[in-house]
Amino acid sequence: MDKYVNLIKLSVGSESVDTLMAWQDSRKPLYEDGLPRHVTRMWPKREAEILNGGSIYWVIKGVIQCRQRIVRMDEVRGEDGIRRCAIVLDPEVHRTQNALKRPFQGWRYLKPEDTPADLPKNRAQDDALPDDLNRALAEIGVL
Repeated sequence: MDKYVNLIKLSVGSESVDTLMAWQDSRKPLYEDGLPRHVTRMWPKREAEILNGGSIYWVIKGVIQCRQRIVRMDEVRGEDGIRRCAIVLDPEVHRTQNALKRPFQGWRYLKPEDTPADLPKNRAQDDALPDDLNRALAEIGVL
C-alpha cells in the first residue's frame, strides 16, 4: 500500500497552537508512553491508510493551523464499557499554512492533495497574528 490519508479535527477550546500543545503536555502523565492522543467514539475504517503516513490536521478558531503525525490507534474502553479509538500522535507539532475550515462535528478524512503545506522550519516560531487578521488573510489566500 503506497497511499495514505489524513484526518482533520476541530481543536475545541484551543485558542492557538501553543494552547493545544500545552493541553497535550498537561495530559502526558495519564499515559504510560507519554504520547498525546485524541479519543473518539468512531474507529476510522481507513486505519491502514492513516497509519501509512497520515497526520491529524488541527482546526483552531476556524483555521487549519498545524498537524501531528499519527503513530497508532489504540482501543480504549471507558467506565461505560464502550469501545473507543485513541488516535495516538507524535508529540512534534508541524505548523502549516493557514486554511479556512467551516465547523464540523467529529473528525473527517482529508486527502493529501487537500492539505495545507507545512510552514518552513524557520517560520514555525513566528509571532502569531491576531485571529481576525489571520482569518482575513486566509480568506483572500495570502496565508
